[in-house]
Amino acid sequence: MYLLYTLVFATISFLATQLYCYSFAKCGCTIVKCLSDYLWQSLVPLIFFSFIWILYRFIDKENEIEAIKKEHVEMELKFLKSQINPHVLFNNLNTIYSYSLENPNEVPEMILMLSDNLKHVLYESNSKTISLEKEIQFIDNYMKFQKIRTEGVKQIHYKKEIDFNKYQIAPLLLITIIENAFKHSTLHSDISISIRVKNGILECVCENDYDKEKVSTTDFRIGLQNLEKRLELIYKDAYEFRIDKGENFKVHLKLNL
Repeated sequence: MYLLYTLVFATISFLATQLYCYSFAKCGCTIVKCLSDYLWQSLVPLIFFSFIWILYRFIDKENEIEAIKKEHVEMELKFLKSQINPHVLFNNLNTIYSYSLENPNEVPEMILMLSDNLKHVLYESNSKTISLEKEIQFIDNYMKFQKIRTEGVKQIHYKKEIDFNKYQIAPLLLITIIENAFKHSTLHSDISISIRVKNGILECVCENDYDKEKVSTTDFRIGLQNLEKRLELIYKDAYEFRIDKGENFKVHLKLNL
């Protein structure tokens, strides 16, 4: 490729110099004399237009690479997000089923909450970002389901402090942390969930008891690993994500909205 370009460039330079020498300057020089005196007048515009052409090709290639990267990122985000949806919905359906047998009067309200959650997961979460208000409403519904499902089995402490709920956030980020706490906490344990938003900074802290022998297994980590990939793809340097494995399993997310 480069050899061909060099040959073409040299040929055009030679022909352009000869054309200038005999048609415009009309010096009647030999070929060697013509090249030594007038070659630079051909090279300057050729180098300039070559530079423009190379720059155009470079920009065009960069745009093509950027488009491929963007498509890859969107596909990866959709894949990571698709792994979240079934878990949340199946848990809600199981809760409704068990309550339909024990407390059927409560079922209509639970079906409405499930309807809202379905709408959120299937439609609203397809956007790159959604309002924080909708995401928090989704989590509130999820927490109501979990309090019903784990009644008498786990103690749930859920609190939120939000100074302004009109921020935008990537959908289904926080639910991954919260669901992980419920899925892997031990029986008869406490689960603490805190969501705080102040001055455009969101902090989500989730803490639960855990089985130390299972903390390194793939099944335990896969949800949080997917979350970290999504955070890196969407927020890059605008987040902090930390996992502490002490007496309790603690996940801390700090996000610039």
